[in-house]
Amino acid sequence: MADEGPITLSAHFKDQPVENHAERWNALYEPGLNYTPWDRGGPSLALVDVLEARPDLFGAPDSTTPPRKALVPGCGRGHDVLLLASLGYDAFGLEVSPAALQEARKNADTAAANRDAAGSEAGASPPGKHHWVSGNFFEDGWVQDAGVEKFDLIFDYTFFSALPPSVRPRWAKRMAELLAPGGRLVCLEFPRTKPSSEAGPPWATPSHAYVAYLGRPGEEPATDEHGGVLEDQVVEQPEKGGLRRILYQAPPRTHPAGVKEGQTIDRVSVWEHC
Repeated sequence: MADEGPITLSAHFKDQPVENHAERWNALYEPGLNYTPWDRGGPSLALVDVLEARPDLFGAPDSTTPPRKALVPGCGRGHDVLLLASLGYDAFGLEVSPAALQEARKNADTAAANRDAAGSEAGASPPGKHHWVSGNFFEDGWVQDAGVEKFDLIFDYTFFSALPPSVRPRWAKRMAELLAPGGRLVCLEFPRTKPSSEAGPPWATPSHAYVAYLGRPGEEPATDEHGGVLEDQVVEQPEKGGLRRILYQAPPRTHPAGVKEGQTIDRVSVWEHC
């Protein structure tokens, strides 16, 4: 989520109460601004790599069982939603921005046209379906619209980092509520090395912050004056009802924004219910 252009994201959100953030995000997709530096122009290769490399964690595609449900909150133009659908998931892209969902639908139409032009490979598994859902992640109306209460897979990339620290306990609690028993939350952690003293979005997302929030959903961890989680006070052992980290690694492939001076800064973490 680079922060260069005619405005900066931090300036766009400066002094805005959280209840105004939805309209601020929507404005960034509209023609007047059309400024979306977090959009990578394609899906997260780190996601497909971990899904394919670890069938022990995610299972293998199985046409004899109902499709698993996947959620991408803050899906933007829907690149990762379409990726998950191509892997056989019933994938739901959730957005608070109507303008973003309009872009996602256009993106899906283009992808379908390209797929039809290329033709299907012999023996290829049939793709899953994609669904676009409008709503606030923290509210229940969109869950009713989607017709799904729990998800087998949730993918977070530049969603956690889009939320100010004051909202993050609610983020963790909501993730725990939406993740199905036996489900997996996959986080592509970015920007891990940004200091908490620098304004967001994107706000700083060091790996220990995920441990602090997800291990104790809804609780406020010890933080510095900027809202950054104090690493030396993080309790590694999750509490009952929390999420436990079962995989943590540097992805073999990721977006260029997650690489600095030839070194991969991004991390992939996978979480399950305790």
